[in-house]
Amino acid sequence: MIKQKDSALTLRELSKLYENGFQALSGINLEVESGDFFALLGPNGAGKSTTIGIICSLIRKTSGVVKIFGHDTDIAFSNAKKMIGIVPQEFNFNQFEKPIDILVTQAGYFGITRRVALKKAREYLTLLGLWDKRDESSRTLSGGMKRRLMIARALIHSPRLLILDEPTAGVDIELRRSMWEFLQEINEAGTTIILTTHYLEEAENLCRNVAIIDHGRIVQNTSVKSLVRQLRIQTFTVDVKDKLSFVPSVSGYPIRKVDDHVIEVDVSSHQTINSLIVGLNDQSIEVLSMSHKTNRLEELFLKIIEKSESN
Repeated sequence: MIKQKDSALTLRELSKLYENGFQALSGINLEVESGDFFALLGPNGAGKSTTIGIICSLIRKTSGVVKIFGHDTDIAFSNAKKMIGIVPQEFNFNQFEKPIDILVTQAGYFGITRRVALKKAREYLTLLGLWDKRDESSRTLSGGMKRRLMIARALIHSPRLLILDEPTAGVDIELRRSMWEFLQEINEAGTTIILTTHYLEEAENLCRNVAIIDHGRIVQNTSVKSLVRQLRIQTFTVDVKDKLSFVPSVSGYPIRKVDDHVIEVDVSSHQTINSLIVGLNDQSIEVLSMSHKTNRLEELFLKIIEKSESN
């Protein structure tokens, strides 16, 4: 018999009604398996931050049940809190403290001795490339370094569930990639991760499952692969090296010339980018860069939300 995985997070009929009458959440039901890398997506104001705030006990729910690895936050709050590490969007540490002191102080909140805390702080600061900055004032760190410090602080007490709210916002591409690798490593080592992001590429690269929330309701709960397949046609903007004197023609790929160095190409879900590039190269057209013309996550939101509202 195959043993069923434990649930890292269970939400049952979770609701939040603010005093001004705004219904932020309307009976959310959600299950995240232990060991999963899970994406929680949604437009601004959809209810993501409210959901995370309630999970972390920063916002009081109106009704419903929240369980962290089986610990009901209403009954066993202390046990549940020990299981969670949270990385919020905003920097919320003392910017005049040293990174090493921030981590050791955080560890103390969870009853970790100074000797053990120093050892763990060194481990995480080293893994996140911050050890050389351990004794500098945190306000002198770059935005990317501050973001990594937030992750180190969230991990210092070895939580089983790590929640990341827009962890790579404002981070350059190279640093984003290194953070992805680190997060994948700790996930493979057993840490369950819940991620909110505005980058579909991030969810595609990191997450296995995803829920989309809109107007306080879960409108889709599926695998990332199934979600991405819903985008049947994507439009790419392609920059080419040499001046184009003609509109290129690649069988099966509708191409439009924008200017002498830029074309737009429609690519369906059963086609590959590689075949497009090969077809262009066959015409001696060298591709310098390629990007999505529109935000694919926004496209998905629109498609899914339109579908849910029509039902």
